[in-house]
Amino acid sequence: MSPGDVVLIRLSQAGGAAPKLRPALVLALLPGPYQNALLCGISTQLQLLQEDWDELIQAADADFKQTGLHRDSAARLSYLYAADPSEIAGTIGRIDAARVGRLQTRLANHLVGAQSG
Repeated sequence: MSPGDVVLIRLSQAGGAAPKLRPALVLALLPGPYQNALLCGISTQLQLLQEDWDELIQAADADFKQTGLHRDSAARLSYLYAADPSEIAGTIGRIDAARVGRLQTRLANHLVGAQSG
C-alpha cells in the first residue's frame, strides 16, 4: 500500500448507518505502531463537491481507468480516516500522482493555516 492507491474499506455512513465497503484514497503512510495509513473517502455524491478542496475524478479524465472507480467521483478531504492495514479489503486502482499531490498540498496548507489563524 502506498500514497495514491485506491482501496476498499468499511467506512461509517452519514446519519449513523452501518459501515459500508467504500473506496478510499491513501494520502500518506503514517509513522508509529497504530494506524498506518491516512485515507480520504471517495464519493459519487458530486453535488457536495467542495471546490479547491475535494478532487473531482471524472470518467473523461485520461487517468480514470487506472483508478478502478466505476463512476465520476470526488476524493473528499473532509472525510479523513486513519486505518490499520488489516481494515483494508484490497486495492482496486491508483490515482495519478499529480492528483494525490494536489490533495496533500491542500490538506497541508489548511493545517498550517489553521495553526497560524
